[in-house]
Amino acid sequence: MVSAWRTVTMAFVLLVSTGFETAVAASPADPIEVTSGVSYVYLDRWDVDRLNRILQADTPKFSGVSVTYSPPRNAVRLYRVTYSSVVPERGNKPIVATGLLAVPETGGTALPMISYQHGTVYGKKEVPSFPEQSPETELMIAQFAGQGYILIGADYFGMGASDEPEGYMVKRSHQQATYDMLLASRAVLAQMKLADSKLFLAGWSQGGFVTMAMLEKLEASGVPVQGAATASAPVDVSVALNGFLSFPRKNDASWVTTLFILSSFSFENYYGVPGLARSLINDAYYDISRKAYERQPFDAADVPTDLHKLVRPEYFDSQYFAASAYGRLVAETTAYRWIIKTPVRNYYGESDEAISVGLGRLAATYQHAIGNGNQLVQAISTGPTSHRGTFATAVPQWKSWFDGR
Repeated sequence: MVSAWRTVTMAFVLLVSTGFETAVAASPADPIEVTSGVSYVYLDRWDVDRLNRILQADTPKFSGVSVTYSPPRNAVRLYRVTYSSVVPERGNKPIVATGLLAVPETGGTALPMISYQHGTVYGKKEVPSFPEQSPETELMIAQFAGQGYILIGADYFGMGASDEPEGYMVKRSHQQATYDMLLASRAVLAQMKLADSKLFLAGWSQGGFVTMAMLEKLEASGVPVQGAATASAPVDVSVALNGFLSFPRKNDASWVTTLFILSSFSFENYYGVPGLARSLINDAYYDISRKAYERQPFDAADVPTDLHKLVRPEYFDSQYFAASAYGRLVAETTAYRWIIKTPVRNYYGESDEAISVGLGRLAATYQHAIGNGNQLVQAISTGPTSHRGTFATAVPQWKSWFDGR
């Protein structure tokens, strides 16, 4: 999820109209093959001065809050990893995906690794492997890779250099994308004579959901994780969307309409339910919504910010919503209902315009309700912070916690 609908969508219009062809600072070199289906290209090297600018100037401008970060100690080399994966919801259809690998120049050969899962974006390339187009990724590079952590980040299916339609909040695809990115990154690191000594997970907003979903898959696969942290995580999509429909808050973001657009079209494509988006979206706004999802040129002003304009009236009846094809898929989109074995910290903001306090605390509340309580999962307030402010405030707290593990 994002924090400023008008700002983001206007940028989205510019990106779409130019075909998403904004170049990175350095032209990628020729790809280096690692194993079958895994290759990587060098993107750029960010020195300490650049990392400092990100922390001291760029991030405060992006987040709207002033936060003290650990100053970078080393330069970072950036690579785009391309890897083979499959789409579970489509019978394991083969797919090619991309992600970022950021390697700190520390001289060490075994370094802690953090897998960062990005939030909702409207530009196809506003993702980790195009870091100059992703302010959240820039912050993570500066704060973690600049302090000696290997940083990786999957672009998710349909994003980055992928040719597929976006799989927004499609849980098993998110799990597959992040799991296979981890395996691919480890293969690349092995070729570089490097390895990760510890694995941490972190994510903001949509990426908070993906982080928890990734943790679920890693635990089921026996992959050890030292800690997982989120900010503004919608761990139960039904809770999030029902809140906007049935119990709206005065501070609900005007851009929440896009969450219904992206999820309905993604669910239609990935779960194979023809007409799903049309069944949810009013006829007057179907075409503009489809263009937004497909990243075609459109006027952001034509996308309604009033849910009652976008969504068909019957969906404001909670029983109808729950029984609908869309509502049933939404109800299955959760990432907290298992016995979590990894230490987890879910950070939430008390003035977050996208994630309510209850939703921000939900995973911890659920785990604490199990018998005598699973205390490995904790919810931590960042105070009266906005959606972006919660992320910016949580990041140094993530690092302090990870450093001690």
